[in-house]
Parts: sequence; structure tokens; C-alpha cells
Amino acid sequence: MIRMLLTVGTGGFLGSVSRFLLSRFVQNNFTNVFPLGTFIVNLSGCFLIGLIYGLSERHALFSAGWKLFLTAGFCGGFTTFSTFSNESLGLLRDGAFFYFFLYTGLSVLVGIAATFFGIIITKSI
Repeated sequence: MIRMLLTVGTGGFLGSVSRFLLSRFVQNNFTNVFPLGTFIVNLSGCFLIGLIYGLSERHALFSAGWKLFLTAGFCGGFTTFSTFSNESLGLLRDGAFFYFFLYTGLSVLVGIAATFFGIIITKSI
């Protein structure tokens, strides 16, 4: 268990640092009101986790440890949006359409509402 935690933690550290650097680079070089840095990070993380899972399923390219490091660790630290997208795709692939719409809809709407209420609560303290 300790080895798994270190594997995920190391990947998460590298993913978080990569997210920070890429997002900052994009925002500093392409000034815009649109949060392009986060958008690029989310899309690239989704593409990367898709490549990793696709290569793992088709060619068994990664050991279980490397897959854990790359998906839960690096991609999880880079952007949880990639995990959200992969899980959503899994629901679609399994034909669980109700749960797909429930998961994606609630994640977006309740996530935005939770952020809003968190801000409101801190303003009243």
C-alpha cells in the first residue's frame, strides 16, 4: 500500500507541477478573458488519459504500476477533468445513459454551485 501511495503521489506531484507550468505559459503568452490555460490543460489531460488507457487495453504497454503512476498519479494531478471524462466515457460505453447524464450534469451544475456557496460562505465570515 505504501508503494502505491508513493507511486500515485510522485505522479501527482509531477502532474500538478506540469499543470501549473503549462497553464501559466498559455495564460502569459495568449492573454484573453477566456481561461485558455485551464482549457488547454483539461483537453490535453483528457487526450493523455485516453492514450494511456487505449495503449493499455490494446497493447498492454504499461505495467500496473506505470498505469497507476500515469493515470491516478500524473493525470490526476494534471487535471481531474481527465478522470471525469474517462469515467463519463465508461458510462456511455457500458450503455448507462441515465447515469452518464446524471454524473455529468450533477458534476458540472453542483460543482459550480458548491464553488459559489464556498465563496458566499467565506464572504460572510
